[in-house]
Amino acid sequence: MSRLIAGARGLFKRHPFVTNSAIYGSLYVGAEFSQQYVSKRWLATPEQREDIDYTTVGRYAVMGTAIYAPTLYAWYKWLDGTFPGTLKKTIVKKLLLDQFILTPYCLTLFYTGMSLMEGSDDIFQELREKFMPTFQRSCVFWLPAQALNFLFIAPRFRIIYMGFCGMIWVNILCWIKRQSLSTETTTETATMTTQTTNTTTTTATAISNVKA
Repeated sequence: MSRLIAGARGLFKRHPFVTNSAIYGSLYVGAEFSQQYVSKRWLATPEQREDIDYTTVGRYAVMGTAIYAPTLYAWYKWLDGTFPGTLKKTIVKKLLLDQFILTPYCLTLFYTGMSLMEGSDDIFQELREKFMPTFQRSCVFWLPAQALNFLFIAPRFRIIYMGFCGMIWVNILCWIKRQSLSTETTTETATMTTQTTNTTTTTATAISNVKA
């Protein structure tokens, strides 16, 4: 067992990009597969059961391995190099940059990239209609998750940590993507805005308490 752990650490040190990309991509695909399995097999009645859509799983494999993993690797290499350490001000800067620069970019990649691979006539339609609700949910999920990431996770393991968090987040993304293309209700949007504000405040307070 110790040799296995030592070998894994060696891979991370010698080939961090390849190792992180492979693991993150696998977790990303696993999230889509598990989401389909639960909805189409586990929770479905015998009459409602459907086959797994492996074409869609393949699209998520491309998105997770070839697009997101290299993007995240380059981003966090720059972010940790530019803002090293775990001081409160540093963590807040990282959180703001991560949530308000990287996240919109990644959501744009997700909706336009998936629409392009699906052959949609208007690859920006989903982006226009789902960007804001998705971004609000991402604030509720990723702000506390990334606060823990920047506070406690070593830089070389950031992508792996995000891969495990991403298994939950991708299931949320899959659910949102499968919703009909319609405008979100005012009540739901207002609720998500309130939750986003509360999450931001709670996260900032938690960081202050940790560093107090």
